[in-house]
Amino acid sequence: MKISKAVITAAGPDHQHLPLQTLVSSSGDTKTVLSLLLDEAFNAGIESIGIVIAPGTQHDFKSAVNGHLEKVTFIEQTESLGFGHAVLIASDFVGSDSFLLLVGDHLYLSSQESSCMRQLIEVASQENCPVSAVQATHESLLPYYGVVGGKRVSGNPRLYEVETILEKPSPTEAEQSLIVPGLRAGNYLCFFGMHVLTPSFMEELARSSVDSSGRLPLTPSLDANAQNERYLALELEGRRFNIGEPYGLLRANLGMALAGPKRDKIMASIIELIAATR
Repeated sequence: MKISKAVITAAGPDHQHLPLQTLVSSSGDTKTVLSLLLDEAFNAGIESIGIVIAPGTQHDFKSAVNGHLEKVTFIEQTESLGFGHAVLIASDFVGSDSFLLLVGDHLYLSSQESSCMRQLIEVASQENCPVSAVQATHESLLPYYGVVGGKRVSGNPRLYEVETILEKPSPTEAEQSLIVPGLRAGNYLCFFGMHVLTPSFMEELARSSVDSSGRLPLTPSLDANAQNERYLALELEGRRFNIGEPYGLLRANLGMALAGPKRDKIMASIIELIAATR
């Protein structure tokens, strides 16, 4: 399975400004969050990217892509009708291809030479099926994520057969349906903010129904897809930074800085700041 397209959702009223924020990358360059996402995606083999944006924001987003404009298509979500709707309106861009789905308010830092996106794309290509990136996460953070239940694939401690997916479950729901054998007690597999999805998922999404608030969520279609075809979850070797959380951009900045060549200088500055702050 070849994955050459990606979709980035960046139209939510509370999140549309986040991809435009700037920070210093691990190499020391000042870039926008969107530019860093595009850099990683294109370096992982993606050839074209559709960015779902809110009306009236295209000029700002064009200014934030940092040289990638020719490989980017902007898709306007004229109404804010949910994450699933944002993905669905990218159907014409995706066509009949499998694609990488990203959210515009997450950044990633790999703990190995291969980037997080490349890790996911390589597994999806090898396994020829949809794969969602996940990270073992403490149950106190369940209200912020979609959560996967399943079992480990024999011979690969980071790969899981997906059986159930729930959006922001309570600890009780998670304990009943989402415990994964082998994970530390109180930890669950939460979405990492990136997925490789297939044309059959888009067909499932097109058949799905809006919720009581009139919005089209994504997770129910992911769960339905898991019931109808082989669906895997990959525990990536890396970290996610949700810049929409309080101090999320600060944590991302620190993570990038500590992964760069000036780590010792940054560490010394942090220690000095801690010592001087009461």
